[in-house]
Order: sequence, then structure tokens, then C-alpha cells
Amino acid sequence: MAARCDDGWNEPVVYSVGVMAYNEEASIADAIASILDQRPSCGNLAEVIVVASGCEDRTCEVVVGMAQRDNRVRLIEQPRREGKASAVNLFIGATQAPVVVLISADLVLADDALENLLRSFADPAVGMVGGRPVPVNGETTFLGHAVHLQWRLHHRISGRYPKMGEMIAFRNVVPSIPGDTAVDELSIQALITQLGYRLVYEPRAIVYNRGPATVADFLRQRRRIYAGHRVVRTRQGYAAPTMSAWRAARALTGSGAFRTPRTALWTAGAIWLEALARFLGGWDVIRRRPSHVWEMVDSTKHQVAQGAAAHIMMNVLVLHVVNFRQRELDLGGHAGKQLVRRVAEEVSRALGPRARVSVQHGGTIIAMMPGDRDDAERAAQELVSEVTTAGARADGHAREKLELACAVISFPQTGTGVPVAGLIPMADLAEDPASQQAVEAAQAATT
Repeated sequence: MAARCDDGWNEPVVYSVGVMAYNEEASIADAIASILDQRPSCGNLAEVIVVASGCEDRTCEVVVGMAQRDNRVRLIEQPRREGKASAVNLFIGATQAPVVVLISADLVLADDALENLLRSFADPAVGMVGGRPVPVNGETTFLGHAVHLQWRLHHRISGRYPKMGEMIAFRNVVPSIPGDTAVDELSIQALITQLGYRLVYEPRAIVYNRGPATVADFLRQRRRIYAGHRVVRTRQGYAAPTMSAWRAARALTGSGAFRTPRTALWTAGAIWLEALARFLGGWDVIRRRPSHVWEMVDSTKHQVAQGAAAHIMMNVLVLHVVNFRQRELDLGGHAGKQLVRRVAEEVSRALGPRARVSVQHGGTIIAMMPGDRDDAERAAQELVSEVTTAGARADGHAREKLELACAVISFPQTGTGVPVAGLIPMADLAEDPASQQAVEAAQAATT
């Protein structure tokens, strides 16, 4: 859903974006472009500072070329690679913006990522906001499943216990972070919390990444992160919410990780890999093995922008008032039509200006909205719950309690038009044939 930042803001916040890069020639231009293309209504971009650490490829040349075309882009070169934390400290020391955003050079931001990320800073109690990483890996392989499962659990845990990762924004109140931390986001999260600020996880601030494509890369990445979490817990007295095996097990419930025999087998394999990575990470801590300058995971660097473009869907939400014909007889034809129009107004308000909403015959409403399929499903669930609970007011009548049937059909905006997500039922349509017919008609219209 599109976010609005107008309420509660006296003036847009000035923010600076730091991009940490090491040999990112293939992806740095896409990352910077996805930042410059943002137009958040609640923020003014002061600068994009790229810290290039010991780069041996054309990363610096690409950044210099972009800086010549846009004077908001700046380059800071580190002669040798000293770890991401060192680069983050250089960025923090170089910016005066009251709010800073931190991303890596191998990520691509969704169109409204900064709009959603910055909106929470209207509350002066908020000190840090984390976005939602969405992997572009396919889920048809074991490792693709493992990567998506990892970030799905991160999302489910962060909804209750905010855990920042991949893309963060925070008030510029942290002078520096420990130079040997392997998990810079968590170290910043610990410091912001200790200063008394509130943390916010914003799932609508989406950033696309690519997870490891080999078992060795997966283990290497997860091992380093767990070791970093252990060090932060010991030195800074702050434990990452995702360290809890109990929370992870709870998040697995209802995540769809065991919905088929194949996904159940793959989930068991992913759990085993995570357990092995945690054991190895714990052993690294015992041996005091440094991990702040880590070996690059090459399989995470390829074609993130292309994967992000393919990930952006056009979602068709089909909502139908269950037993609408009977309601129309009870209320009268005019009042029945007014009832559907009021529901359509609620749909339009909830989905925001990016959605196109139309009223069809027979109590059916169709909304089209671009974006992530998971967001569309969540929006549909919220709509069904809200309207079912509060009802809608028909012309001259008291508020009517309604039951809505809903389905979501998703397909690539730039594809062939064939739905790739298929039909995703959000409510039981079997008892209402008109609902099923509406859904089938919408599905046929997209093919």
C-alpha cells in the first residue's frame, strides 16, 4: 500500500544515504539509481555517499560517472578494505543529515521504499526504522526455498520484535559503531535502543536482495552473522530477536514451510543448515576468530535489479459481497448499490492512490494494484477483516454487517499477462457461486 507522510510532519526530513561497496562494479549503478529515483513526500535527499573500500574493479569509476551527472552523489575511497563497520563509520562522520539511511551496494530499492522507511520519523520517539528484505531467488530449488524461508521468518519475527537488516534508517545520534563488528545493523540497533529511542519494523519499505546460491555460500554467510550476533550480545549487552530458537520455531507455525512433502523436506534441510552455521559461528567466537572483514559471497551479487523487476507484480483483488442478491432484495436495489459503492470507497482508501478500484455488477469490486504479491495478500486480508468487523453503511440505513469473499490474482507487469501466482483464495468461495464466478471472470481477463 502506498504510504503517506503528510500527517504529523511540519516539514520534510533531510536524509542522507550511505552505500557501502567492495568490488560492486556490476550492481552499484542499479543501487544508486534506485535511490535517486525515489521521491518521498516526507523527505529531502541531501546526498548519496558511496564508501568504496579497497575496490579492485571499476566501482569507483562508475560512481564518479554518476556523480558527474548528479551532484548529490559523492565518493569516499578507502585505500584498503577494513571491513564494513569501518566504512559505515566513515559515512557517519561525513554526513550532517539528521536522518541517515544505510544500504549495501548489492541491493535494489522498491519504488516507494524510502517513502515507507522515513514516514515513522514523524514520531520523535522513533530512532530507527528497518525495511523488509525480499529475495529475488526462485523458490523452486532447495537453496531458493531456504533463502525465502530465512527472510520470511525474519519478517514474521520482526513484526513483534523489530530486527533490522539490509536497509535501515536512523537518527544521526550515533557517532560511531565498533570497528570490528560483523553485523553493523545490529550494533546500531543496540546503540539506538540504549539511547532510549523506539525501533520500528516497516514491512512496506521493501529492498530486494539475492540470497546465496550454493550451500557453501549459505553456510559462510549465516556463520558470520551468528558469530556477529554472539559478539554484540556479549560486548553491547543486546541480543538479536532472531537469535531465539523459540521465536524462530513459533514463526515457522503458519509460515507455509510444511505445506507439501517437498517443502517440508526442504525446510528440515534448511533448519539443519542453520543449526550447523550457528555451531560453526559459536566455535568462531570461542576461537576469537575475527569476522568483520569477511570473504565475499559471490552468488549474492548477480542480477538483483533484473530479479527485482521480475518480482514486481500487478495484483488483481477481487472482492464480492457474499449473498449480495438476498441483501439487495432486503435493502432495495438502490440501497444495495450504495452499499457496494461504500465498500469500494473503503477499498480505495485502504489501498491508497496507486490502486485502481472499480465496481462491477452483482456486488463485485475489482482493485488493481502494483507491487509485491505478499503485500497485496496482506492488504486483502486486512480489508476483509475490517469490513467484516465494521460493516458498511448503505443509503439511509444503519451500518450493515458484511461478509466478503476475496481472491488475489498476480502476474508480472512486464510479462506475457499470464498469472504466475495463480488463484490465491483468501476466503471460502465455495458457498457463494456468484463469488466464484466473479473470481473466474477476473482470472480469465488476465490470461
